[in-house]
Amino acid sequence: MRINVVGTRGFPGIQGGVEKHCESLYPILAENNIDIKVFRRKPYISNRNKKDFFHRVKFQDLWTIQNKNFETIIHSIFAAIICINEKPDVVHIHNIGPSLILPLLKLRKLSTVVTYHSQNYAHSKWGRLAKEILKIGEKFVNRFADEVIFVSKMQEDIFKGNNKTYIPNGITIPDIAAHSDFLSKIDVNPKKYILAIGRFAPEKGLDILIKAFQKLNSDFRLVIVGDADHKAEYSQKLKKMIDDDDRIIRTGYITGDPLNQVFSHARLFVLPSIHEGMPIALLEAISYGLPVLVSDIPANLEVNLPSEWYFKCGSKSDLQKKMEILLNKNINETEQHDLLIRIVRKYSWLKIAEQTIEVYQKAVID
Repeated sequence: MRINVVGTRGFPGIQGGVEKHCESLYPILAENNIDIKVFRRKPYISNRNKKDFFHRVKFQDLWTIQNKNFETIIHSIFAAIICINEKPDVVHIHNIGPSLILPLLKLRKLSTVVTYHSQNYAHSKWGRLAKEILKIGEKFVNRFADEVIFVSKMQEDIFKGNNKTYIPNGITIPDIAAHSDFLSKIDVNPKKYILAIGRFAPEKGLDILIKAFQKLNSDFRLVIVGDADHKAEYSQKLKKMIDDDDRIIRTGYITGDPLNQVFSHARLFVLPSIHEGMPIALLEAISYGLPVLVSDIPANLEVNLPSEWYFKCGSKSDLQKKMEILLNKNINETEQHDLLIRIVRKYSWLKIAEQTIEVYQKAVID
């Protein structure tokens, strides 16, 4: 089976939930004798990740403008033209923005699968026109996609189509880092910092976390991993908030061993998002055995964490209070182990790969 993949910036080592999803999933599919080709966006490719293959996954890098309003649709149109010429068994599209190309693909009777990651038009970074265009993409998913995968059960429940399957994001069990040289480089001590990971975008709620953290009376520090996709007023203000506080460190986007270290040695992981699809960073934090504190939005509630691990979304005072409680509470290792086992069983990438293959088969038959 030949699968062409549209809608990701690319991988390995490129920031984004969709990117992490694709980096985890497609090598497993390729190991199952599925021919995978991923269209990547050239502005995100550097000497570090410039390669033709990644664990049997083939790449084709296409030009696009690096602009939040136009880069996705330009790249997707170029990818669609190639797909029409190559006629793969399935075109797998990620998210509703790239799904604007669905009518083109269906005119050529290509089988299509769409993974619906999130309601992108709910993100505050988009203007009114962009939000309306994204909603059109969502309508195209409902009308033209042969099969639709939802990473969130809540989003699947509100989708009207019958051709839908719930397949969440996944995790792998990591090796806990014994060393901490990267922590020394950024001047933090093991188990003496709170960790947050996310794009510098309003829907991630990092400004709420910073304001709540600044009211803490403790010697813990805050490490924020991530960066902005595009230069924007919000991201610039956020960076200034961080840089003006000696207790807060921003690492930029990191991966590999540095990321492993900051996960391995954190005392608490906080995810203050206002909107999410199914946050991979949260699942990763649990896989490291970390206590977590997350906003009570539907995507986070789906993970079914202990009640004291949730705070009221957008509430700086509740976030501050819950951070103080968890930072001063001893970790119950039995509870942590039981939670890890439950999460691993539900969010296994191997299981997710098997389910995705089944969806491909249904799409081809349809």
